[in-house]
Amino acid sequence: MAAAVTAAANGLNILVIEKEAQFGGTTARSGGWLWIPGTRLAKEQAIVEPDGAALGYLRHEATTHFDAEKVGAFLKYGPEAVDFFTRETVVQFDMPAVFPDYHAEAPGGQQGGRSMVTRPFDGRALGDEIEYLAPPLPELTVFGMMLGSGKEILHFMRAFRSIPSFLFVCRRLGRHWLDVSRHGRGMTLTNGNALAGRLRRAAMDLDIPLWRSTRALGLITEQGRVVGVRIEREGRQSTLRARRGVVLACGGFPHDIERRKALFPHAPTGHEHHTPSPPGNTGDGLRMAEDVGGWVDTTIPHAAAWVPTSVVKRDDGSQGVMPHFIDRAKPGVIAVTGRGKRFTNEGNSYHDFVQDMVAACRAAGQAEVSAWLLCSHKTLRRYGLGCVAPFPVPYGKYLRNGYLKRGATLAGLAEEIGVEPAALQSTVEEYDRHAAKGKDPLFNKGSKAYNRYQGDATHLPNPCLAPLGQGPYYAIRLVVGDIGTFAGLTTDGLSRVLDKQRRPIPGLYAVGNDIASIMGGNYPGAGITLGPALTFGYIAGKHLAQASEGSDPSKRRRAGSGPSHRRAGSDPSHRRAGSDPSHRRTGSDPAWGLTP
Repeated sequence: MAAAVTAAANGLNILVIEKEAQFGGTTARSGGWLWIPGTRLAKEQAIVEPDGAALGYLRHEATTHFDAEKVGAFLKYGPEAVDFFTRETVVQFDMPAVFPDYHAEAPGGQQGGRSMVTRPFDGRALGDEIEYLAPPLPELTVFGMMLGSGKEILHFMRAFRSIPSFLFVCRRLGRHWLDVSRHGRGMTLTNGNALAGRLRRAAMDLDIPLWRSTRALGLITEQGRVVGVRIEREGRQSTLRARRGVVLACGGFPHDIERRKALFPHAPTGHEHHTPSPPGNTGDGLRMAEDVGGWVDTTIPHAAAWVPTSVVKRDDGSQGVMPHFIDRAKPGVIAVTGRGKRFTNEGNSYHDFVQDMVAACRAAGQAEVSAWLLCSHKTLRRYGLGCVAPFPVPYGKYLRNGYLKRGATLAGLAEEIGVEPAALQSTVEEYDRHAAKGKDPLFNKGSKAYNRYQGDATHLPNPCLAPLGQGPYYAIRLVVGDIGTFAGLTTDGLSRVLDKQRRPIPGLYAVGNDIASIMGGNYPGAGITLGPALTFGYIAGKHLAQASEGSDPSKRRRAGSGPSHRRAGSDPSHRRAGSDPSHRRTGSDPAWGLTP
């Protein structure tokens, strides 16, 4: 969408095809955060980075896979992309003054000013298109409502300890239930749902058609140049001709079993992995590019953005995957291996946590990579754990379906989860003794800025530490998942796909999780997938327009100029996704054509 909106705003005729029946992909399920240093939004918060700090931080994080060209392009054009979208489209962001990098203590790390979140969006502005926006991940919702990151989550956690928070929650729930009764879903879009909705609205304002349920089968080349794509739509195969270029943005390969088998060490058969990504993200973009000479970099140290997940049975009988982002940092929560021993600072980033979990399980001789997240009844009801929401939301169904394990004593819990009781008892006793003083000599939980940000600021002396204390006790089983793949197509600073000799393949671009991450397999901060996705989409869109043969800059239209830009929701004549592009005027130089 970022590439499409940018290219269309610069005068090109664009068609977006979407494999799934709904649009939004992984973005719609995500937190909607974008990591981009040096933006105007940061400067408005009076956050001005030292020269070279971001470059130094990314060099430190990417280590052996630091790509100076792509990192330089990201740092140069990221702020420009944010300016374009926020000034020319309905895509808007909010930046908190403090949201630390995940390794803020590293050279070039920052305490804030790099991570921004998408501003909530009124879904009614999408008109009929709201029907086709992919919903948020059910496991990350409360009564089907996705909470906005930051303040909204705090209000819900404090609803029965603060009158202002209680009133806020009542208003938010009331508005949500009213929307559901009227529209069949909540209309206050937040996080990634807001980003997907805002980008779609921006595309609608530029008359960009979106064909849903349209599968790309392969790329078409002529004389070494990509000139189109073979598709399947409504049971018919046809060919789309692209005069200027094809942009691949197929969401990486989180559901490609064979590539997982080859690149995920913890998944020797490809099945020992649980991803909350949409099932359609099966590596189509990578395979299509490889077929025409593209090269997938498999040497990246970590092939995906790891996240600890828990698997839950939903009310309809389907399987849900819950990513554990913030519960691990809360006071009174610890993680142990199957041997009953802690293995890491639970408050560290999800990517770092999984690396330590894999190493600990290997060292302990566990056949499967898994761990247990533990807390007491008091902690469970105050902060929640995994899919279990805080008081007063009932949690009995999670005990009945086996997702949540309970024991009146630590020995009882150990028996429930198959852990040696003496080992678990010893681990908790040692942790509790130090946690009572706000200390964690074993792993220093709460010692890092990111730990403290995700902890409980009202809990002193350490926002991440409290004894488990008295039972009953609870546990949830953790397994390895991802929130996007890192291994991907090799591209240059203009997002052109490269062959094995690092030569651009004419007419072929890739963005998002289809390209090798510029983070080198590391995870430096909140939004390091969406930030580069927006930026390189913007770069690709601009390059397509500027490098096109016969393009006339004087004829390019800018988003927000001319009659093609409509105020969101003001024109009922907007087509629904899937409308036939033959119905729209394409001008004398169409960027695509349809051949049966």
